[in-house]
Amino acid sequence: MKNLRIGAISAAILMVAAACGGSSAPAAESVDFSARSWPEAGAVACAAGATGLSQITSVDESTVVFKLCAPDVAFTQKLALTNFVVNDSGYLKAHTADGSIVEKPNGTGPFSFKAWEKGSQIVLNRFDGYWGTKAKAKTAVIQWQDEAAARLLSLQSGAADAIDNVAPTDFAAISADSTLSLKAREGLNILYLGMNNAFKPFDDVRVRKAIALAVDRQRLVDTFYPGGSVVATHFTPCSIEFACEGDDWYAQDIAAAKALLAEAGYPNGFKTTLALRDKVRGYLPAPVDVATDIQAQLKAIGIDATLDVQESTTFLDNSSAGKLTGLHLLGWGADYPDPTNFLDYHFGANSSVQFGAKFDAITSALSKAGATADPAQRKALYAEANNAIRENIPMIPMVHGGSGVAFKADVAGAHSSPLGNEELSVMDPGGRDSIVWIQNGEPGGLYCADETDGESLRVCGQVQEGLFGFKTGTAEVKPLLATKCDASADLLTWTCTLQKGVKFHNGATFDASDVLDTFASIWDCSHPYHKGRTSMFEYWGLISGFLNPDACAKPAE
Repeated sequence: MKNLRIGAISAAILMVAAACGGSSAPAAESVDFSARSWPEAGAVACAAGATGLSQITSVDESTVVFKLCAPDVAFTQKLALTNFVVNDSGYLKAHTADGSIVEKPNGTGPFSFKAWEKGSQIVLNRFDGYWGTKAKAKTAVIQWQDEAAARLLSLQSGAADAIDNVAPTDFAAISADSTLSLKAREGLNILYLGMNNAFKPFDDVRVRKAIALAVDRQRLVDTFYPGGSVVATHFTPCSIEFACEGDDWYAQDIAAAKALLAEAGYPNGFKTTLALRDKVRGYLPAPVDVATDIQAQLKAIGIDATLDVQESTTFLDNSSAGKLTGLHLLGWGADYPDPTNFLDYHFGANSSVQFGAKFDAITSALSKAGATADPAQRKALYAEANNAIRENIPMIPMVHGGSGVAFKADVAGAHSSPLGNEELSVMDPGGRDSIVWIQNGEPGGLYCADETDGESLRVCGQVQEGLFGFKTGTAEVKPLLATKCDASADLLTWTCTLQKGVKFHNGATFDASDVLDTFASIWDCSHPYHKGRTSMFEYWGLISGFLNPDACAKPAE
């Protein structure tokens, strides 16, 4: 293990010189600022009840204006998501064309991308042209290892400076080891048992409710989860304001579950699959073990579920495309602390087809809740939405899982983030040149507008920046590439003032054209730069629907 670290550090040191900024962008990536709007023909006409964007305008080099169809009280929080980091216009043009943007990100962050050694590691160099506080370490090396025990061994041996998602059984040992430091991570997440109502027998709400009544969620917490984990009474963690309005989720009731299955025409149960990925998350510390336990619980009501363990990226793609025909075990970690992040993404009007057809009672309440800043109205509307989720049962909320990050004790600036976006740039690895972080899996891609997995987003967050971000180790929004975004009184127009003198890693100067092209290329399916690894751009649904949706990428059959 030590040899691996030495090799990574040696390679990184040789590469440091390439990280310095200040040069001009390559000719193929050179795009001058121009004042313009998207759509170019004029603002989108907002239909009654419509949400999302109407128009984006680059007024001058330092000013961008977003016009919305409906108020969005969480707009700046959404702009802080790693999915909405700003790309250089010229880089978008040159590198979406050939698809290389998926593997070679360019940004304005404290680290610049150097190499992705597939199957092994990603190497980042300190960007000495960074506009803000420079990274403490010269290089950051992000590696991956499936097994929690192997991650811990790497930390103990000195091959790593930090490891993510410590096994629950290792919390006590790490806390007792003076050479290590454990940072707990709040359980702002949700594990859920999903099903797609486009496929039988999950098109019958009685079947979905029977499954909800069959599972013993407290047993899962008691058996597999560390301290700080709790059974989910609602989909969104209750520490988030307005999250747990409405009735609590169903308690286990085996007799009632069997009666519902019989009423639905399945008195002897049925056979199905339970799909998952074998990747540890804060919401799922032992994927196969938890799935096996759920499998056994379902047998008590006659459901015979065969485990279907899929490769991580394939599983996520299949889930998003609505291709999982049985049950599936998946989860979500907070990107920002508001119910819109949890509920709109999964059940809102612009959500994916993961659970099949949407329910008007849910989408209507969510649209209204996200468009008002009145606390009393939000409280009532989220109670309505949560009760509609409970009635229609698109999935079963299971557990909010606590987790932890472990460091070598000499790492200054070590921290955990409730959002899972720890900042490697603020960490000094005991004076060593390189900080080595080991996570659970390899990224699916590094064009993070088109990614949903934490492994991808963590890497992008070290290299790229959005208009806003989050204060280190917190869920509190802070300005980044924008100095501020002022909202009109009706919350329909947001005028953002941008930082000046910021350089991208390719040498290009950041300006309002970059912001417009970044957002327009995601928003408009007919845009020439609307191309990613899957080109589904799922997170965009948190901000808006798509322009020219007939041109959007469709899930593969």
